[in-house]
Amino acid sequence: MSNRQGGKLKPLKQAKKKAADMDEDDLAFKAKQKADAQARKEMASKAAGKGPLVGGGIKKSSKK
Repeated sequence: MSNRQGGKLKPLKQAKKKAADMDEDDLAFKAKQKADAQARKEMASKAAGKGPLVGGGIKKSSKK
């Protein structure tokens, strides 16, 4: 009776999935996604160098 285990047992590790075979469409899609991500990163770095787009101005309170 001393062989009891408390709590939940961990599930067994599953085998790693093999790399799926990709056809030309999948490769083109992945390349397009990578290019888009690179373009977004470049645009974000350009935009970070500039100040805010709107100055904001004077804020008025709406108390009556």
